[in-house]
Amino acid sequence: MEWYNEPAKWSVDGDNLVMVVTKETDYWRKTHYGFIADNGPFYFCNIISDFEVSVKITGDYQSQYDQMGLMLRIDDQHWIKTGIEYVDGVCNFSAVITNDFSSWNVITLGEKPVSIWIRVIRKKDAVEIFYSMDGIHFLLSNLAYFPENKPTKVGMMAASPKGEGFKATFEYFSIKK
Repeated sequence: MEWYNEPAKWSVDGDNLVMVVTKETDYWRKTHYGFIADNGPFYFCNIISDFEVSVKITGDYQSQYDQMGLMLRIDDQHWIKTGIEYVDGVCNFSAVITNDFSSWNVITLGEKPVSIWIRVIRKKDAVEIFYSMDGIHFLLSNLAYFPENKPTKVGMMAASPKGEGFKATFEYFSIKK
């Protein structure tokens, strides 16, 4: 595993990662807002084949757009981030799919969860994104295009675009080929 935009404070214990998310960080590309942001902490490994990745996330969300979850990244123009995004005081399960331009999908959760589980499955040129409130029953949120046969960085990301950062805990991180 290696870092892209390493935060100042973090620790790893087995398959668990805890970080203090760097303030004023984000991932976004062009659409609607007209800017590009590519500076959030991202802890990853490289995968070339199809895979399944999963993680349990727990965040101390404080500020507008605080976010954490999984990221798949080919380069700065082709990536997917998915997980919790805190918007207007509400936790949403969110996915941003970027193929030069970013598309944002949001599912408002009925409550502020203590934790959620995320599973992402890569099959050829498609990515299936699932979330779960209990780690047992998973719901499909997205089926998205993602260029195949490209080395992909896969791992845990977080960002705090408007805030001072927050504590993000990732547990049971697992990749199966």
